[in-house]
Amino acid sequence: MEFKGSSVYDQSDFFSNYMKRRNRQDSPNNAIEGPLMYELIGSIQNKSILDLGCGDASFGKELILQGAKNYTGVEGSKQMVEAARSNLLEQNGTIYNETMESYDYPKETFDLLTSRFAFHYVSDINHLFQHVNKTLKEDGRFVFSIQHPLTTSSFASKQTGDKRGNWIVDDYFHDGERREPWIDKVVVKYHRTIEQYFSALRQAGFTILDLREGTPKREHFSSEEEFVRRQRIPVVLAFSCVK
Repeated sequence: MEFKGSSVYDQSDFFSNYMKRRNRQDSPNNAIEGPLMYELIGSIQNKSILDLGCGDASFGKELILQGAKNYTGVEGSKQMVEAARSNLLEQNGTIYNETMESYDYPKETFDLLTSRFAFHYVSDINHLFQHVNKTLKEDGRFVFSIQHPLTTSSFASKQTGDKRGNWIVDDYFHDGERREPWIDKVVVKYHRTIEQYFSALRQAGFTILDLREGTPKREHFSSEEEFVRRQRIPVVLAFSCVK
């Protein structure tokens, strides 16, 4: 059985196994993508923030504690929403149990829109970026990360959920659905080239300020072996944009 969007996170066994992996100190989320996102976002003092695919809202809690004016998270998985609302107890945050596609984007409302490792689950990125532009205030910032397209082009080298020792890059310029074996499930993702993301952002009215490929930094890793492994191929692609 295969799962699209956030539906896989409502599978209890997958959810618990994912959270264990996600919270590892040397996971790509914690050792590469997290530090990169904070660097690109910069100061969030008194900012109104929308986070698409917010997961358990640990990120949202951190943003609020660091001075964000308010935080709104959008998440399609019911299990993740429960975890997010628990994380945000007594915090100035709101969580909507909606998909990124079904959420009703209010016009010119937010100072900053973020998304972390979520847009590769969305089939129509052009439509989504137009919604993002609409909901940001003038000069609003848009900062997001995705799984690097080099790693979504082919999953031929990943036939199980185990740690990959090699990566096959194939069919790179053929965009569309990809089926990834992940934590004993099959998850549908959408592959696009870097150029396609760049063009979609420009067409939606954004100016791209920065693009990063998640260069590993030794100080963020507890394991030398994992640090060396992560230097082999980029696993993160991140954009910083302004409306």
